[in-house]
Parts: sequence; structure tokens; C-alpha cells
Amino acid sequence: MKQLLLDIRTDTPPTLDNFVVGANQELIASLSLLACARDALPAPHLYLWGSSGKGRSHLLQASVQLATEHGRAAHFVNAGDIRDTLPETEGALVAVDDIDRLRPEAQIALFNAFNRARLNAQSLLLSGPQAPLGLALREDLRTRIGQSLIFEVQPLDDDSRAAILAMLAERRGLRLADEVVDFLLRHGRRDLPSLLAAFNALDAASLEQKRPITLPLLRELMQQGLAI
Repeated sequence: MKQLLLDIRTDTPPTLDNFVVGANQELIASLSLLACARDALPAPHLYLWGSSGKGRSHLLQASVQLATEHGRAAHFVNAGDIRDTLPETEGALVAVDDIDRLRPEAQIALFNAFNRARLNAQSLLLSGPQAPLGLALREDLRTRIGQSLIFEVQPLDDDSRAAILAMLAERRGLRLADEVVDFLLRHGRRDLPSLLAAFNALDAASLEQKRPITLPLLRELMQQGLAI
């Protein structure tokens, strides 16, 4: 299985192939089955959780895309946009992101979606920041979510973070010195959004100054106020 990554560029559509798998092999395999072969899983619904920056939205959007490619109806919905209904398309994969943001009427809508899922042959793919017991939702809804397949999105290790930066540099036709990556991982914030922000700043400075991305360039940017 490929080990690529998250939503690296806004012009790169999210797929399961451009996600750095790391320790999430079982999750990725289950998402593939859910999108394409619902009956192959022990439960028809899946809930994935983890802190911000771990790629939850990417995984939901990628699963919807995969389902569509295999001829299955699929919908991606942000929880904050739900009113009192969810799509009732027969046989569809319905992905709801950030379910901790569900309004009271939207919680009822999701509970009803669970109730009619068997009749409609639907699968629900949900994401949130916490395990089901930690969600501030209706008790009956939390119970239904808890009966789904549940996965915590595992964090990236440093090898995966370095692979992400190397892949991004390759996609943009850049040469990224190993010493730059080592410096960022040793001295900077190692969460993915911070690493990508630093890389984008280096990319912009390299283009503007017509210089390679090196440690001296990084240090100059830090002196000018770049926070890593």
C-alpha cells in the first residue's frame, strides 16, 4: 500500500493513495471496503476520530471519491451545515465530518439516518475529535455511533513527516536538503500544518530569491520572523 499523504496542496484532490498511511493500515483498508464493498465489513458504519491535523476530513472526502469511482452514490457533509435532514439516496455512502458540531436538530437527523440505514442500504462514515464516549451528543446517538467500527487516526512518526516533505518537494520540482528537514523536525513544531506552513514559506522565498531551499535560507526566514 502506498504511503503518501494528506491534503498537501489545494489543487490535489484527497485520495486514499495520497495519504501517508503510517500506523493506519487497518483504517485505510476498512475505508476502502466501506466505500466499495459495504457487506465485507462486520459493521455497516464507521467512525474515525483524532485531533485536528491528522487528516480526518481528507479521509472522508477520499472515501466519498473512491465510492463514486466505483459507481456508488456518495455524499460528503459538514456537520455544521446539517439542519434536520441527511441525504436518503438509496445505497449511498454518507460521510459526515466533525459530528461534534451537530446542532440539536442535526443530531436527530443523524439518529434517524442510523435508523433507516438498513432499509436504504446506506453506510455512514463519521468523524470527530474524540472517542464516542467523549462526544457531547445525545446519549442515544452516541450509543449508535459506538456500535460502528471505530478507529483512532494514529499520528505520524518523523519518518512519515520527512516523507511528506520530500514528496511535496518532488511534486513541486524542488530539491529539499536533508539538513532542512532534520532542522524542522528537531527544532520546530512537528504537527503537519506547521511543517507545511514552513515549507510553503521556504518555497515562496526560494522562488522569489531564485535560491535553493537550504538551511541558510531557513535561518534567514526565521530571523525575519518565520515561526517554525
